[in-house]
Amino acid sequence: MKFILLILFFSLVMFAYPVWRLGEWLQLPLVVLIVSTLLLFSSQFIARFVLRSHVNRATYLYRRAADFFLGMSPILLGLVLLVEITNLVVNFSPQSLQTLGFGILAITFVAGLWGLSVAWKPDIVTVRLLSDKLGKPVRFVQISDVHIGSRTVRFLEKTMQRVEALKPDFLCITGDFIDQSGITEDKLASLKYFSGPIYSCIGNHERYEDLEDIVSRMESLGVEVLRNRSVTADGLQLIGVDDHEDPEQVAKVLPTIEVLKNAFSILLYHRPEGIEAAQAQGVDLKLSGHTHNGQIVPFNKAVSSRFKFTKGLYPFKGSYLYVNEGTGTWGPTLRLGTRSEITVFELTPTQLNRYG
Repeated sequence: MKFILLILFFSLVMFAYPVWRLGEWLQLPLVVLIVSTLLLFSSQFIARFVLRSHVNRATYLYRRAADFFLGMSPILLGLVLLVEITNLVVNFSPQSLQTLGFGILAITFVAGLWGLSVAWKPDIVTVRLLSDKLGKPVRFVQISDVHIGSRTVRFLEKTMQRVEALKPDFLCITGDFIDQSGITEDKLASLKYFSGPIYSCIGNHERYEDLEDIVSRMESLGVEVLRNRSVTADGLQLIGVDDHEDPEQVAKVLPTIEVLKNAFSILLYHRPEGIEAAQAQGVDLKLSGHTHNGQIVPFNKAVSSRFKFTKGLYPFKGSYLYVNEGTGTWGPTLRLGTRSEITVFELTPTQLNRYG
């Protein structure tokens, strides 16, 4: 009951209030104002619960529209509040409020187009590290939180084309690759665009959906899904730990997997938690995602209050944690104040760096 009340309160504040006030300032007819407010107020409930099991073109478009409104709602709310507060001092005329209302719509629309363009083209981020455990240079790519389901097959195709163009030795996927049940193998076929090995761990969204089927489809396309196990390849050890809500998941699972002391070890774990346990077990580099860095301001503040590490590279007692901000997006195909990224890691032997 508390959860339902919280959702209702959130929807009233984020959706109903700014839409109603904006409609009043724009002098919309009462019937139009009531209908539009009710539709937008209930949009997330309809998209995520009523239509969850319905998969067709119409429901897809509705969900995308509802998610886009969700993404723009913080900007809309902030602009409405700014006018409200200013109006207490200035006391705008109805005509001025109408003009400001159109201005709010224009700013929101432009911000939405910008956020959409950022979400569609991830930045290429390069991270360079040294290690005396390496016998030769290694170059690999990390993608994370692609969210196929929320994101389209076309987005995956473009992402894999860009990964292949980077010509890395291998690719790591750090969870939340899929966030919808029933994503068929043919929709994931662009994984084959990449000519090298692909290693993956599972994220929370795979667990929420048809996990075993997802793993089976990815493996049939050549992906090595590392579920609480490791593999060695060309002097490297790649370890995958299954996602879990327990903050101690890495500390509990990693001791059951032998971390090779003489090989450069890379741990794939979806959440940016457990670097302390990973370092204690001798892991050299931990790769994570999950946070999206909030994806849309001001949600980054909420994320940073939940997770100590939210984006980028963190050295820790000789080991490293890297948190990818997310290659894709969840919910709105939108980025405001954050970036989507494809991360390129360039690992160089210490001796080669010293004398080369």
